[in-house]
Amino acid sequence: MIAKPMLQALVPLVDDLTRELPDSERYRRLLQAVQALLPCDAVALLRLDGDCLVPLAVDGLSRDTLGRRFKIAEHPRLGLLLAAEGPMRIAADSPLPDPYDGLVEGVQGHLEVHDCMGCVVQVGEKPWGLLTLDAVGAERLSAVDLRDVQAFASLAGATVSVVQRMQGLALRAEDERQRADNYRALALEKSAPPVLIGLSPAHRQLLQEIASVGNSDLTVLVMGETGVGKELVAQALHAASKRAARPLVSLNCAALPETLVESELFGHVRGAFSGAVAERRGKFELADGGTLFLDEVGELPLAVQAKLLRVLQGGQLQRLGSDREHRVDVRVIAATNRDLAQEVRAGRFRADFYHRLSVYPLVVPPLRERGQDVLLLAGNFLEQNRSRLGLGSLRLDASARAALLAHDWPGNVRELEHLVSRSALKALAGLATRPRIVSLTAAHFDLPGQPASPAMALPEGAAPVPVSGDQAQPAALPDLRSSTDAHQRQRIADALVNSHHNWAAAARELGLHRANLVRLARRLGLDGQDEAIPR
Repeated sequence: MIAKPMLQALVPLVDDLTRELPDSERYRRLLQAVQALLPCDAVALLRLDGDCLVPLAVDGLSRDTLGRRFKIAEHPRLGLLLAAEGPMRIAADSPLPDPYDGLVEGVQGHLEVHDCMGCVVQVGEKPWGLLTLDAVGAERLSAVDLRDVQAFASLAGATVSVVQRMQGLALRAEDERQRADNYRALALEKSAPPVLIGLSPAHRQLLQEIASVGNSDLTVLVMGETGVGKELVAQALHAASKRAARPLVSLNCAALPETLVESELFGHVRGAFSGAVAERRGKFELADGGTLFLDEVGELPLAVQAKLLRVLQGGQLQRLGSDREHRVDVRVIAATNRDLAQEVRAGRFRADFYHRLSVYPLVVPPLRERGQDVLLLAGNFLEQNRSRLGLGSLRLDASARAALLAHDWPGNVRELEHLVSRSALKALAGLATRPRIVSLTAAHFDLPGQPASPAMALPEGAAPVPVSGDQAQPAALPDLRSSTDAHQRQRIADALVNSHHNWAAAARELGLHRANLVRLARRLGLDGQDEAIPR
């Protein structure tokens, strides 16, 4: 029998089920009630997603926890809780690592979780996820009645059901359910597209637009700075479409020499050019019935743009060296980090092709406009590196979180991903043994205005590196396009010096084809400078 104080606490939560509330507020009230009534330091609601558990709401855990995806096979405590038939408490002296080690907020020095319990959350007759409770002190949860945990887990399941019903998930049409089944079947054969992580208004707006245009056949032009995740957006658009069970074929237009672009796109017949020893289908035919993703579409030569325009208009193409018409049914998603409207005005991009591509323009916001999403994304990358490096826990201390929030991220999400991976290795450098919990500090990041990286991890209990107000302010930078162009000019000049002004060798050093390097050098205005550009 549930105690009277527990019943009194559950009544307002049950009443909330009939009220119109934001989803986040429903979950917040539920977890706050758990914290208030049960002696735990942290509580989390996790959704089951394939072989992972994804935090949906947390209380008492660091914000980056919301960006992590906990693989069940790598976290045995979560596996035990999922396998239990009801609420379960794991023994305080269990040697199994806890997924929240180092993530409980307000804890200095004592980072490991020593007491935890949880219960499967069911929606309908199926397991939906987990409700977990954790305490840093041993035996803190020993007096908790398992029936109380079950009551909160049941209420969590009811809350999730209400949220799903409010979102219309229970009222989807049969064809939409079939499309989801097809996509899940496809995901068993191929890896599912990465999840777009974030809670900021800018990111929510992006997700709404993806949901809006994803289920159509409109051509989408994905625009955004380098490193914002344009390819992930293209994958999300494909996954949300009626073509999700069909191929998604990608082509990086900047990685191909001009002489091969047409063959890659449209295919060729035997003998079409030197080296064409057999017929070959192009990307359009490979993507028939599905989606073709044209990355860096701003790099396409003008002549190829004209031929692409014909395919976009009528779905007809000819393989290189053939007069035979082929008809394809392909949805095109293009991406660029250039201002194509400006490229059109400069005569470097066809106006008719631009308008055909930008039927639905979709702008991916830069990371600096997404607020605390940087911590969620960092949490995702921390969990990936924790698994890769075989660590018990990889966490951020307060100075590291402040440094990440202060940085302006000219390289966006890709810069953050590389920074976390690099910093994790720096933190481990010089250690004879790997500690169970590794804390990253601001010093490990080597961001502008931060102290140099130490060659060791922060020991448990050590004071975090302080970040002063002056240090937290990034240095003034030129606009992204100018700094990127300047960096590219310098890299090209250095490569030419290293290769004794051999353009082919310089292209190999830079990982480019010679023709693409020459085109890039011309665009950057290197004509008339020290380096003579071949014609």
